Amino acid sequence: MWVLGLVLMIDQVDQNIVRGVVTPLKADLGVGDLGIGVLLTSYTLVNGVVTVPAGYLADRWHRTRTMGHTIVGWSGITALTAAMPNFGSLVAIRSALGFGQAVTEPSAASLLADYYPVEQRGRAFSIQQCLLLVGFGLGVGVGGVVGALLGWRAAFLVVGTPGVVIAVAVYRLREPTRGAADRMHLGFDAGDEEPRPALFEGGLLRFARDLVDGLRADARTILGIPTMRYALVGVSVLLFSITAVGAALPQFYERDLHVAKGAAEVWTGVLVILGGIPGVLLGGRMADRFMTRIRGARMAIPAYCLLVGTTMFTASYLWLPFGAAFPLELAGFFVTTMSIPALRAGLSDAVPANLRGAGFGFFNLASVVFGGMAPLVVFGLSQATGHLRTAFLIVSPPMYVGALVLLRAREHMDADAARIFEAILTAMQEQREREERDQPDQPAPR
Repeated sequence: MWVLGLVLMIDQVDQNIVRGVVTPLKADLGVGDLGIGVLLTSYTLVNGVVTVPAGYLADRWHRTRTMGHTIVGWSGITALTAAMPNFGSLVAIRSALGFGQAVTEPSAASLLADYYPVEQRGRAFSIQQCLLLVGFGLGVGVGGVVGALLGWRAAFLVVGTPGVVIAVAVYRLREPTRGAADRMHLGFDAGDEEPRPALFEGGLLRFARDLVDGLRADARTILGIPTMRYALVGVSVLLFSITAVGAALPQFYERDLHVAKGAAEVWTGVLVILGGIPGVLLGGRMADRFMTRIRGARMAIPAYCLLVGTTMFTASYLWLPFGAAFPLELAGFFVTTMSIPALRAGLSDAVPANLRGAGFGFFNLASVVFGGMAPLVVFGLSQATGHLRTAFLIVSPPMYVGALVLLRAREHMDADAARIFEAILTAMQEQREREERDQPDQPAPR
């Protein structure tokens, strides 16, 4: 749980360092708001292309090895960013960073669901997501401080090296059997560590054919789960609005609320850490505590939290000074992040263990496509209207729509989860019957 959380943390540090160095980047490279939006969105294309095949891989290959190789690669890319001579090359190398989260997200989520049974997943995901928020805050905060003191190139060098240490810890993780925690929940043995098949055992062409056929079959199965259909739509709308606001929040503090350069990034980090970490921890406990007490709890909790949190954030944009706006946003972020563990645990519950990598791949694809385009949209609106406040007010209403769609998902949550356990029980019963038939007849006692 902690190691997988560190994977998300360093990924978020590498991704969000750009948000902390926006001001020195604009001054050094002479780009405007739209250019910054392009830079923040540049990883989207690679991420979107890679993430679903990465989910397919997570369901069929060694997940810890996949993540370890990926972390080493993206750490090198982050460090190399400091050497880019112009804006075009900067966009190109940041685009390559998109493969990082695309690969690690499906594998990490699938592993966590196999390490922890259904009644503990809310708290397990809450620890993991806390470290994600720490990474977001560190990326913005370190970027702001180091960028203001030593320049944006130094900031990329600072955050590009710790990933190798985390990769070593990932390589040492145990690879559980797919569905191990589900079987434990039903009282069965978890099973032995899974074997590690060769990735291209039948050749590259055979792998490519199997990949295409497997992705089609996985997509039909996953999109046939009602909870997943509603959750994907709701999450797409929500992440568009949340990412749009998060991408430009430091600049909103500087321009509209007159916070000093460098301090704005630090305040954003404070918001994420002090509001997000307690919210995620409480949300994880609620996800487990109310799992059997509230119908469709792991979709209902995110929906209600997002409705309340969005209202608080929207109120903070209404021409308030920083001293009044920041407490509202801190409370809004606390309530909003309570939704995260329940939502991720709910997706794990609704998708069969052998398809969880692909399920989170589709979840990540929705996050990337809609969340990834958000910085471009919000900075474009800011450039068109002249005010980030106006841009925030335009992109916030869709969050209400996303929350209401998640409320529809709760109607199917419990039934989809029950079908998985029914399938496990049937499979285990069939296995026992086969073992009994295969046993040689015992001689009758004398």
